[in-house]
Amino acid sequence: MGEWTSRSATDTTTVGVRVPAQWEQLTMLRALTETVALIGDFALDEVTDIRLVLDEVATSLILDAVPCSMIDCEFTYDADEMVVHVSSLATSEPVAGQPGFGWHIVRALTGSMIIAQNPYDSELGGYPTMIDFGWVRGAAAGG
Repeated sequence: MGEWTSRSATDTTTVGVRVPAQWEQLTMLRALTETVALIGDFALDEVTDIRLVLDEVATSLILDAVPCSMIDCEFTYDADEMVVHVSSLATSEPVAGQPGFGWHIVRALTGSMIIAQNPYDSELGGYPTMIDFGWVRGAAAGG
């Protein structure tokens, strides 16, 4: 497991972690999501929503992860917003964003979401898959 943090002159902070794509890691990803959002001074209801979205995204990626692969998760935030980037190596296409209640909630709670999947990579043995979602501070309260 690796982790990294950076801060630029524009007061943007990035925190990231790489973990095995396994169910046991969901607790750690949830905890990191909550911690980063709290440190970023997001409201408690926003923290809960961000954690819920990350949970749905990470669960989808773990369900279809290539055995022994990793999940990369990166949180970038500033005074206005947070962007979360989650990526892994999937066994099939498309892995995420399917119709269903969970993904309906994800779309309703996020300000933006991008799902990208590259073609099958024979060297890696799967489909490189990336999901980015954004959260604008106070958007739910502000209308």
